[in-house]
Amino acid sequence: MPITKCRICGAAELHPVLSLGHTPLANSLLTAEQLGSPETTYPLEVVFCPACTLVQITETVPPEVLFGNYLYFSSFSDTVLNNARTLVEQLVQRRHLDTTSLAGEIASNDGYLLKNYRTYGIPVLGIEPARNIAATAQANGIRTLNRFFDADVGAELAAAGEQADVIHANNVLAHVADLHGVVSGLRRWLKADGVAVIEAPYLKDTIDHTEFDQIYHEHLCYFSLTALNTLFADHALKIIDVEHLPIHGGSLRGYVTHADAPEAVRPSVAALLDEEREWGVACLDFYRNFGAKVAQLKTDLHNLLAGI
Repeated sequence: MPITKCRICGAAELHPVLSLGHTPLANSLLTAEQLGSPETTYPLEVVFCPACTLVQITETVPPEVLFGNYLYFSSFSDTVLNNARTLVEQLVQRRHLDTTSLAGEIASNDGYLLKNYRTYGIPVLGIEPARNIAATAQANGIRTLNRFFDADVGAELAAAGEQADVIHANNVLAHVADLHGVVSGLRRWLKADGVAVIEAPYLKDTIDHTEFDQIYHEHLCYFSLTALNTLFADHALKIIDVEHLPIHGGSLRGYVTHADAPEAVRPSVAALLDEEREWGVACLDFYRNFGAKVAQLKTDLHNLLAGI
């Protein structure tokens, strides 16, 4: 069923931006035995919420269908591995992490990131919903909980004395239907003086480079810093720093702490929020122009194929 209200703010006014018709799931590759059977497809419709600026698709495929047995292993990508290693090196130094600390990751995949903490003797805990990938992580010596992360999991970990000094969520929030459940769980799991490091594909890059290949059923949401700021503020969390990265076609990396933590918000946050206001983050026409560019690409491709 399509959503009837925004996944962040609950507003009912959602404006159409782009329709990609009915498509199969991107990472559900068929076996030889399945080739003769009809393939399940789902609508792929993009909408914009003017109240909080979140861009999102309307269809929510059950997460068990998408992630119960997942095919993508992060360790296959050298770029992802290098990004993770460099980030961990920086955090160990900046946050003065040691053998008494705990590093956690939501949707930890095969342990590609957490293994870097292990080289410093820092305890780790991954939360990974895909059964096959969680088993691989465990076999690689990465302590992994095979569950979907939500508010309950965060509360259970806190109650068990397993609050984390640093929590990673790389390309996670875009995949989550219950954004508030995950962020609520993150707040509970995070120590009072801890930091969460969030990475997500950046909406502005997706639009500027016409990256409509970023739009598929696993990616429920497409974030600006403005939308992320609203989401975290709803849970007494604050974004204290932000970086713009080239990975995944252009991504944001936000550093998040408890709202009452003493760490000051760095100028990078206000600067990017101001920049987003200037390029029209709250303006429907900005997003409709993106939809029009994709439609023109479709027409151009049809004409090219017809000519060939």
